[in-house]
Amino acid sequence: MVAPAITPVETSDSPPQATTVVVIGGGIVGLTAALALAERGVPVVVLEKGRIAGEQSSRNLGWIRKMGRERHDLPLAMASERLWTAMSERVGADVGYRQPGILYLARSEAEMAGHRAWLDAVVGAGLDSRLLSPADIDRLVPGGTGGWAGGIHTPSDGRAEPSLASSAIARAALAKGALIVERCAVRSLSMSAGRVSGVVTERGEVRCDTVILAGGLWSRRFLGNLGVSLPTLPLVASVVRTAPMEGPTDIAVGAPDFSFRKRADGGYTITQRGAFVAPLVLDSLLLGHRYLPMLRAQWKNVRLSLGRDLLDDLALPRRWRDGGTSPFERVRTMDPPVHEGLNAEAMRNLAAAWPVFRDAAVAESWAGMIDVTPDSLPVISAVAKLPGLTLASGFSGHGFGTSPGAGQLAVDIAMGEKPIVDPTPYRLDRFA
Repeated sequence: MVAPAITPVETSDSPPQATTVVVIGGGIVGLTAALALAERGVPVVVLEKGRIAGEQSSRNLGWIRKMGRERHDLPLAMASERLWTAMSERVGADVGYRQPGILYLARSEAEMAGHRAWLDAVVGAGLDSRLLSPADIDRLVPGGTGGWAGGIHTPSDGRAEPSLASSAIARAALAKGALIVERCAVRSLSMSAGRVSGVVTERGEVRCDTVILAGGLWSRRFLGNLGVSLPTLPLVASVVRTAPMEGPTDIAVGAPDFSFRKRADGGYTITQRGAFVAPLVLDSLLLGHRYLPMLRAQWKNVRLSLGRDLLDDLALPRRWRDGGTSPFERVRTMDPPVHEGLNAEAMRNLAAAWPVFRDAAVAESWAGMIDVTPDSLPVISAVAKLPGLTLASGFSGHGFGTSPGAGQLAVDIAMGEKPIVDPTPYRLDRFA
């Protein structure tokens, strides 16, 4: 199944010979970076190997949240929320941003203890999060069968529509002078006098002063060819979209084994929140030890997959020459298969909790591949081994929600300006 349809954007047919900044990757982080640069009057070219937002940027759940984030990650989430609030006006188009709140449910006292611990850890951060009783849940999300130990609610958390946002941001960047070229893979970097001086693409070289790499799950392979290690492993999430229906609430709700949120089209986006497919690939062997703490904590939620994933991974080169075909030309869009079993679990679990969903009609399903770091925080950082390169990848499923702040932070770092938030938690060398 391909990604959900996004609003089309008219892009350029070929890259220029030179610019000031090249952004590698036309996902939402790369596009927000391009918009921030164009607004500053900096010439920028976005080079995308496939179609803009063709991978995880259009396949995610659309949640924009502060709730559950670690204390040192909150400033980026809060900065992104401020930017999302003004995004529709900024880009002159509806991106579907709303603030109906997000609610996490707990089935046990142990899960409630986790919510209490998080609230204690973020005291003084200025959040409106609060614990809920079972009665509170019945009031906020009526029509349920109950049985919850409680929950936690952040009324100011929100959502936007992945099918609208990236296209609107791209069009705004174009209107402000950015250039976007699709189906133009970047194979490598050009270096002069010890620093980045351009990019080598399948259509020739583009000279530039600075490069921002926002390649999502492909960034590890791109950097590996240049001798730089970025520890990320893939996870696959499967998603269901229902036809328009009457539901219990506009609040986005996450339970241990399902989640749902109202869509702008009147349907719901639903997933098995407690389970991901972990494809076993070569990097699973190379990096697996770094993920042992995460694996121990989430073991019951991980469904290992061995088979075609490994063969496809081994078929893609890890080393290539500038003049040779790169992996990014061989796979223009990563389109993992839908795990229908997980989607069925999500629908069963949700219908058992809110019976109104028993009659939900599934209109579409899809899957997306997420690049996850060992600590689930992104890397938004200069790359010391490659002066002139700034990395913005490894978002671990949080890229859409934090994209406005992340794109701006990458630009601030690349241009040597005061960063929108402290970049220390996101530095690459924390994995050294």
